Amino acid sequence: MTARIRLSLAGCFLALSLPVMASPAGHFDFGQPAPAASATRTVEIDMTDIAFTPKSLDVKAGETVRFVLVNKGQLLHEFNLGNAAMHAAHQKEMLEMQQSGMLTPTGMGHDGMDHSAMGHGAMNMPGMKHDDPNSVLVEPGKTAELTWTFTRADNLEFACNVPGHYQAGMVGKVKVAP
Repeated sequence: MTARIRLSLAGCFLALSLPVMASPAGHFDFGQPAPAASATRTVEIDMTDIAFTPKSLDVKAGETVRFVLVNKGQLLHEFNLGNAAMHAAHQKEMLEMQQSGMLTPTGMGHDGMDHSAMGHGAMNMPGMKHDDPNSVLVEPGKTAELTWTFTRADNLEFACNVPGHYQAGMVGKVKVAP
């Protein structure tokens, strides 16, 4: 076997052994993104400095919800679906983005960023964008959407992981009923 083939195989094995994180092609135990047309309900979430309204949501397993996210505040906010452990990990990524200048208090520091591959050298790559399928950033005065099909309960939260926002109380509960 040539050195080139060995290196190619080693790269493939390394890529397959990396943990699956929340990424555009990632899998989530609590559901998956869906097209807006498949939504059975629309829920408007107001984002202010520093709160969500409403503060909790009740959904049913199998339900597809279209979230309309309206940032009525003066700061950049995020709507991210996950559990507390996922939010804690994502907060570290968001802090790295803020420290690098890619994220400012009111928006994106560059044209875009992709932090789905954080921890794998993504911070040094050009053309990065925030594109996790369970998350959306909303700049002040803007509206965004996220549509999600919930599959099961998992102590879910919706949260803003912009540095300091979750800790200040910008988090809500999602109850998924069978």
